[in-house]
Amino acid sequence: MTTRSETQSTLDHLLTEIELRNPAQPEFHQAAHEVLETLAPVVAARPEYAEPGLIERLVEPERQVMFRVPWQDDQGRVRVNRGFRVEFNSALGPYKGGLRFHPSVNLGVIKFLGFEQIFKNALTGLGIGGGKGGSDFDPHGRSDAEVMRFCQSFMTELYRHIGEHTDVPAGDIGVGGREIGYLFGQYRRITNRWESGVLTGKGQGWGGSLIRPEATGYGNVLFAAAMLRERGEDLEGQTAVVSGSGNVAIYTIEKLTALGANAVTCSDSSGYVVDEKGIDLDLLKQIKEVERGRVDAYAERRGASARFVPGGSVWDVPADLALPSATQNELDENAAATLVRNGVKAVSEGANMPTTPEAVHLLQKAGVAFGPGKAANAGGVAVSALEMAQNHARTSWTAARVEEELADIMTSIHTTCHETAERYDAPGDYVTGANIAGFERVADAMLAQGVI
Repeated sequence: MTTRSETQSTLDHLLTEIELRNPAQPEFHQAAHEVLETLAPVVAARPEYAEPGLIERLVEPERQVMFRVPWQDDQGRVRVNRGFRVEFNSALGPYKGGLRFHPSVNLGVIKFLGFEQIFKNALTGLGIGGGKGGSDFDPHGRSDAEVMRFCQSFMTELYRHIGEHTDVPAGDIGVGGREIGYLFGQYRRITNRWESGVLTGKGQGWGGSLIRPEATGYGNVLFAAAMLRERGEDLEGQTAVVSGSGNVAIYTIEKLTALGANAVTCSDSSGYVVDEKGIDLDLLKQIKEVERGRVDAYAERRGASARFVPGGSVWDVPADLALPSATQNELDENAAATLVRNGVKAVSEGANMPTTPEAVHLLQKAGVAFGPGKAANAGGVAVSALEMAQNHARTSWTAARVEEELADIMTSIHTTCHETAERYDAPGDYVTGANIAGFERVADAMLAQGVI
């Protein structure tokens, strides 16, 4: 039987190969390292996972699509962006993962997101594979007409690669209900099919699911609550710092408030707001969702309880809980050290890989409960899969039913991660538990389906 150290040596060699085969893709390298460095125990215990090149296949996308997206701005000038779709693994079901429109998007970023999505989707227990896509297009400051023309051009290429039984995109950063509507309209126009299950995050009047906008934020808070319960505590009366002010952050704050916690921060690229009375959700939604403004406007209109801090780090604010809900690698080692000094009890990732590896290790060493994104923020894709189920049946569920299903899924994910970590001698290590549990489900399906 192969020893754990021998297995880890093999995995380390594979990580070196990944870096050589995928140059200039640091985010993908980081995501691969984060998963593979935890798999030695399970591969040593189950050598069948090592024999058919399974892990080598797992880290190589099944398909990578990159394409040109030409569109006209309101002045008639032709602009050109790049579009991406990485269909990473379909062993458990059709590829499932969001589309991100942001200037930082490149192939490495999409591959990291798609790789993470494999394990996140597996943890939900639902029949969905992993994929991700997007463009370096920036919708911020663009008119509705410009966003529509871009989305129509983007879908004119993407449509040939997706379908409800093949690949089902959703929204992500920069892609909300407006963009999903334009994308779906162009798909319907090109294909002459009302295939509602081809995209999720749709409007509630035409195939969307109740609770889908809230699902990622709600699910993250439910996971954080489960981690606290495991330690004999609950959310009531806890102070929370939240980064971001988009969809995930807003509904993270909403659920924290509903469960009795006090969320005192939000942020965007200009800086962050501290509101000692707790974030006023109605005001934040008005500024960010209606006016598409910046968080400094929140502080100006909120009154004496709120102050805006330009630049800086939201993690400097003392709190019991931290919920990074903006973007990757936003919480570094220095920020983690500050959180620990200030007595943080739990960190739960609402965004994808928002905590650097060094910060994760520091938090775990300090005994902080740490919920990795592939587990903690799986609520969004879980409700996306529930939206697919509703579309397939040509029906819609009540908000209460969807929220109940979401709560059951997040509780199950927490239990799976916790029990798997204990089974592999890493009690309380949700990173190891999430990685191994997701890997086992995907690996078993890949073994059953042969070398493909």
